[in-house]
Amino acid sequence: MIECNANRLVVASCTPKTHEPVFKSILESMNLDPSFLEFVNIREHSSFVHRNDKPGAQKVAEDLIRSGVVRAAVLEPILIKEVDITKKTLIIGGGVAGLSAGIDIAEQGFEVHLVEKSPTIGGKMAQLDRTFPTDDCSI
Repeated sequence: MIECNANRLVVASCTPKTHEPVFKSILESMNLDPSFLEFVNIREHSSFVHRNDKPGAQKVAEDLIRSGVVRAAVLEPILIKEVDITKKTLIIGGGVAGLSAGIDIAEQGFEVHLVEKSPTIGGKMAQLDRTFPTDDCSI
């Protein structure tokens, strides 16, 4: 890329979830901003959708790649800012999910504030007599 004075990278492949970190690290190793990467997902957005129409899949892939190139030309650096956090959390809802999340978060050292609109916690679970499959008391 440096030999040809390129300053952007467009990758046309499958999901960025798997490969994006690899290409960002390549850009960083070349002293280029990792936010100058444009990923074009032609697998899920073309090949899978048009699997029974190869000419249609080719046309869509070409359109996606052209769009990715145009988008890459206007990419700007994404500033990364680190901020201090307050180790407090607010959980709205004292049902099973809220209680479970509160326990998990508290075990990580966060102060947890739980807000529930009802006078009791437990949500729908508190309305049940027994739970499946153990037939334990739900309360």
